[in-house]
Amino acid sequence: QVQLVESGGGLVQPGGSLRLSCAPSGTTFLPNAMGWYRQAPGKERELVASIIRGGFTHYADSVKGRFTISRDNKNTAYLNMNSLKPEDTAVYYCNRDPPISSWWGQGTQVTVSS
Repeated sequence: QVQLVESGGGLVQPGGSLRLSCAPSGTTFLPNAMGWYRQAPGKERELVASIIRGGFTHYADSVKGRFTISRDNKNTAYLNMNSLKPEDTAVYYCNRDPPISSWWGQGTQVTVSS
């Protein structure tokens, strides 16, 4: 059974940066299209960035120009987050794009606060 393990979250001040990582267990590959999602308290989970093998990327308007999604050839996906804002506070998850329900992991908490 595939599990995705997210890491790299934490508490950061507004304007700060974090780098999230996503690695699979139970399989040796990531699917061609991967996404980073987030869910803030009281809100639905949303797709913030996606990448297709080959490098094509897509970003939600709210993070465009501040977040960068990437993947390496060792089957790890990353989300570099710069100029973080309090409204970026959420639990961040990775999954296929579109997501597979059984692949949701625990996520990693990102809190942006002074």
